[in-house]
Amino acid sequence: MNYISNLLLEFEIDPTIAGYLSIIIMILLISIICVVAHFITRKVVIRVITHIVKNNKFTWDKILLERRVFHKLSHFVPAIIIYSFSSTFPNYQNLIEKSAIAYIIIVGLLVMDNLLNAINDIYQTYEISRIKPIKGYIQVIKIIVITLGVILVIANLIGKSPLVFLSGIGALSAVLMLVFKDSLLGLVAGIQLASNDMVRVGDWIEMPKYGADGDIIDISLNTVKVQNWDKTITMVPSYAMISDSFINWRGMQTSGGRRIKRSLFIDTTSISFCTEEMIRKFNTIDFLSDYMNDREREIEEYNTKNDINRSNPVNGRALTNIGVFRAYINNYIQHHPGINQEMTLLVRQLAPTEHGLPLEIYAFSNDIGWAVYESVQADIFDHLFAVAQEFGLRLFQNPSGHDLKSMVDESRGEVMKSRA
Repeated sequence: MNYISNLLLEFEIDPTIAGYLSIIIMILLISIICVVAHFITRKVVIRVITHIVKNNKFTWDKILLERRVFHKLSHFVPAIIIYSFSSTFPNYQNLIEKSAIAYIIIVGLLVMDNLLNAINDIYQTYEISRIKPIKGYIQVIKIIVITLGVILVIANLIGKSPLVFLSGIGALSAVLMLVFKDSLLGLVAGIQLASNDMVRVGDWIEMPKYGADGDIIDISLNTVKVQNWDKTITMVPSYAMISDSFINWRGMQTSGGRRIKRSLFIDTTSISFCTEEMIRKFNTIDFLSDYMNDREREIEEYNTKNDINRSNPVNGRALTNIGVFRAYINNYIQHHPGINQEMTLLVRQLAPTEHGLPLEIYAFSNDIGWAVYESVQADIFDHLFAVAQEFGLRLFQNPSGHDLKSMVDESRGEVMKSRA
């Protein structure tokens, strides 16, 4: 700057004016150098790095490029240049240096933020990220980095050691715990969720207390984001996954089968022993012919061996329409293409209720898709509702308005006949 001032004095310019002009010219020169250096960094160096990144086989560096980590690094160049020229202005050197250092720290925080985001993105490219997400830990690191960065900026501007501020954190611990209560609870919950493999991204969970019923699409430090089946989003606090109960359907999803557990309610007054006519009819049913032959032979041998008097059907053993129907359902499900034959399959009677005798079908579909599961279940029960009457059985249902109207019409008809 002295050199510029001497040049101006050679043109017989007033020394005071020459001093101001030299300062302005120096500022312009430094600005031009900063602009040119920044331009070279952005347009030349970053383009070379981009070309190298796009033409190699690695993926992690491409993620760094997408997160603009290299672009943020280019902001260091002007700050370093300004810091280097601070001695040019002795009266303002301290202020310029502090401002440049503060800017460098802030840019460093932005670089760290983008770098941590890139690390999370790189980690998500691996399958283990679905089991052990690290987004919560990344957010904790961000909080620590930002806190330290703010302390460094303030310490730099006021000219104090950062240790002065760090020593005061102990006194502020109660305030910090209050301010970051959710974050601390979320951090502890995140560690427990990850270590115990309680939830993963993609799991279907059900948590009625929070209205959550759908797939997990994100696990962060404070919240677990659930996309419900109606496409709404429910945010569940991370610590709630530890303190409250929820259902995780992952076991069903990985098993390859979805449970069918539904009952037919049989009117108990329609249950009876099989007649000869019914037995002949059942022998013509494909899913029952082998069963009927085996059971008839077994019953006949038992009754003969024990000299049972079969003149009364109560004596000895005999076939019942409910037993044959249960065997038919079992064979029908075993031959159904939508049922997983490797998993539990049974047809059982439950305790009778005021609605009749529950005949429960317990099986698993071989497809966990919702639409396919409902279709398989409906197909089975459509058939069973229609075929029950072929076994002389009536399905129970509470009287409807039509039933009551039919009874009234029937009673009225009998009254009219009696009067006639």
